[in-house]
Amino acid sequence: MAYNPKDYYYHKAKEENYAARSVFKLQEIDQRLRIFRPGMKILDLGAAPGSWSQYASKKVGKLGRVLGIDIQPIKITLQNALFLTADMRELDLGKTMAEHGIEPPFDMVLSDMAPKTTGYRLQDQMRSLELCELALATAERFLRPEGTYICKIFHSDEFDNYRNKLREVFTKIDVIKPESVRKGSKEIFFIARGFKPRKA
Repeated sequence: MAYNPKDYYYHKAKEENYAARSVFKLQEIDQRLRIFRPGMKILDLGAAPGSWSQYASKKVGKLGRVLGIDIQPIKITLQNALFLTADMRELDLGKTMAEHGIEPPFDMVLSDMAPKTTGYRLQDQMRSLELCELALATAERFLRPEGTYICKIFHSDEFDNYRNKLREVFTKIDVIKPESVRKGSKEIFFIARGFKPRKA
């Protein structure tokens, strides 16, 4: 089947006023695991164009908060969300949050970060892994005890090693490849729950 950028999920996202079809990956994860609750504080890494933040915003409601960060500008506006344009590899996130009056910890850290693909499978997989390592380090720093972490990774030989790292600091790890992931894509998602901060 030929690649179709304007597939069923593309049109469904348009109909439901979401910024991108990727929202349905997070929606399926939530429907299966029931991870969102009203009033939660969410950190969304790699948030552009904003569909995950839109979904999170609806689920956490007026008392919740969403902080979305991406190297690309996020052009949507949500009452309970703040969006920052920044490169996570260079950002002093603690300082930036203090400047904007945001107080961690977060109840959930989401990472849909992905590298610009080169077409070279191994190179793309390693770049994806680097972003996952960055996301996990961010989660360890800013996630509350018992919190939840969701991360997209390109499946590779490092898959099991990364899962083992998650097991060091989370009590439950699920792996889901949502229906809306494009056919042939190596995308897969870790859902890690029950965060256990390392002892100082």
